[in-house]
This record gives sequence, C-alpha cells and structure tokens, in this order.
Amino acid sequence: MQLSVIILNYNVRYFLEQCVLSVQAALQHIDGEIIVIDNNSSDDSCQMMKTRFPNIKLIENKENTGFPKGNNIGVAEAKGEYICILNPDTVVAEDTFTKIFNSKLQTLNSQLGIIGCKLIDGTGNFLPESKRGIPTPWVASTKIFGLYKIFPKMELFNQYYAQQLSENQSGKVDILVGAFMVMKRDLYNELGGFDENCFMYSDDIDLSYRILQNGKINYYFSETSVIHYKGESTVKDGTYMKRFQDAMEYFYAKHFKKSGFFSVFMKIGSFFFAFLKKNKIGISNRKIDSYILISDNELLKEKLEKLLGKNIKQVSSSFKNELPSLLNGMSANVEIIFDHHVLPFSTIISAMELYKNEKVSFKIIPNQSNFMIGSNSSNDRGEVIFITD
Repeated sequence: MQLSVIILNYNVRYFLEQCVLSVQAALQHIDGEIIVIDNNSSDDSCQMMKTRFPNIKLIENKENTGFPKGNNIGVAEAKGEYICILNPDTVVAEDTFTKIFNSKLQTLNSQLGIIGCKLIDGTGNFLPESKRGIPTPWVASTKIFGLYKIFPKMELFNQYYAQQLSENQSGKVDILVGAFMVMKRDLYNELGGFDENCFMYSDDIDLSYRILQNGKINYYFSETSVIHYKGESTVKDGTYMKRFQDAMEYFYAKHFKKSGFFSVFMKIGSFFFAFLKKNKIGISNRKIDSYILISDNELLKEKLEKLLGKNIKQVSSSFKNELPSLLNGMSANVEIIFDHHVLPFSTIISAMELYKNEKVSFKIIPNQSNFMIGSNSSNDRGEVIFITD
C-alpha cells in the first residue's frame, strides 16, 4: 500500500464529512487507505462515519488524548509506505497526492523528511504557516514585533514564515504545519511519531525539527493547494492561552539551552502570541447582499432561494466565462456557492484562489449532503447551513 491518510477528529462532524469525501476522491488512483481517529467527540461524528463511510477504519477513543497521541494511535494501524497527517477541517484536491508522488520530490528519496503543501483558508487566501523557519528566540521576536512584514525581503527578518520562498515556489523549509504532512511511515515510527508530552500547538514544530536533526530535508510543495479552514479544528476557549504558552516553553526547554533571559522572553512572547490569537476569534457578521450558485441543478437553486430568502443567480458548471463578468466591478458582498455534485474539489479550490476578494465569500455543498459549509476567516469556527426540502 502506498499511502495511509490519518485524520484525527474532535467535534467537527460536518467538516470531517467533507474532508473524507475529498480524500476518497484523491485516492481513486492510489493504493491507499483512510483511518479516522475520533478523540471522544460529543457530536455525532462517529455515527456519521459508520453510516456514510462504513468501510473506512474508525478508531473511537474514549477520551480526548490530544493531537500527538491521537495521531500516533492512527499511524500504529497504518499499512501505507507513506502516511499523510491531515486535519479534519481540510479539503484536498483530487490530484493532490498524485501530484506529490509524481513530482521530483521522489528523487530526494533517502533525504526526504516531511512534505507540506500550499494551504489556503476558507476565503481562498494563502496561509503563511504553510512554511516556516525554526522559531528561535530571534526568529520568534521578528514575528512578535511584526518585523517580518516590514522587511519581508531581508533574511535577518523573514525567517519565521520562510519568506525566502514565495507561496508559489517549492523548496526546502525547516518547519511544516501539522494540518497536512506527508512522510514515510518508517521514518515517523523511527522518530517515535509526535511527542505525546506536547498536547497541542508545538507538536508539528517539534516533529519537523527532529526530522532536521535526523539529517532529513523538509519540503514545501507549492503545486497543489489544500483548503484548511483552520479556526474550526481548535476552539480558542479560556484554556488556549495557557496551552499555547506551555507548548512553546516545552519546545524551547527540549531543544535549546535555557537561560533566565530566554525564559522571560519566551513567556512574554508566547503570552503575546496567544493574546492576539484569542482576541482575533469571532464569527464574521458579514451581510451577504447577493448569491451566485454554480450548479446545473435548478431544484437546488429553488431550495436555496427559499432558505436564504434572496434571489440567486445560477451559473452552470462551465462557469469560467460567465463568473468573471458577474464579479467585475462589484461593490456588494457576494457569496459563491459551489455544488460539489457537478464540480470536483480541484476546480472549487482553484476558483477560490482565482476569485478571492474581500467582497467575496465561499460555501461548498458536498456531494449527497444536506448542508453547505465554509468560513469567512481563518480565525472563525466556520459555518454550516442546513438545506432542507
């Protein structure tokens, strides 16, 4: 078997359903498997998996074991030569895995560590954490004080988000994000997988760093894009700030020489990071002025008009000639709804990147599902709207 896709879920049932649909399509031409580990969700994630995807391996943990241990449990059951650690609030394109396996990355072979890819949020915008540098005290300070924005071309200041590479430029990087990681299963096991002492937030940094210490190369692959709704998989509740601070302190204590100044600096820095992240959260109250449905289903249009209480402009699945003129010069907020029944995820992802705009938001209706789903910000939990008859 070539690939095992490991998806650790916690209380994101509808995002999980869409994610699994996308992975199934991406594995059509690959000898692969999907393993879903549920960390004791209180929603009906497990029942959904059993009903809709009865042939997919489901591991039901009786407690929330955290990201590292949950993924380690899944990898222990994997059979693939390669594994992909994948967040449940992601959508992969039909050709994501084939592009990676058919790329020149295979020529690196014994040197290859983790492969990451281009991640975009629910608005089609690039997520800079797709590629990062090692967050040493200096590199962390350039992030904390925004120096990477002021001097994006200067190596001294641009290492946090590996800005020596553009978002559309593949190349070696130090740190990759745990939302999407492809690597050899044997290498993962050789390193002992994710460090289970990290509950969250530093686990992907730690694994990436240990890969480098093992003499391997981590690689950012820009030729495929994956949606990562991001705000959905981790709810920033009252414990977020402490967990983030603890995670960063653990990483530095594990890998770097400690000093009093270093410890104080990181306490201030991690608190500052966590404070900013926590206060960015909040579901957008953005008012939608008009809707565009990309679908060949007239009945679906009627259902949505009844549900949303607005007239909807319907565009056929061959929308590329018509949609630009509809969006050109717009001044109102527009939401584009993609019908996955007639559009592959690869087309949807490409359209989100192409038509991204502060006035445009996106929703997807997954095939054979009674809901549409999306997010207007990488800091929002996302939105699920149910479509009834």
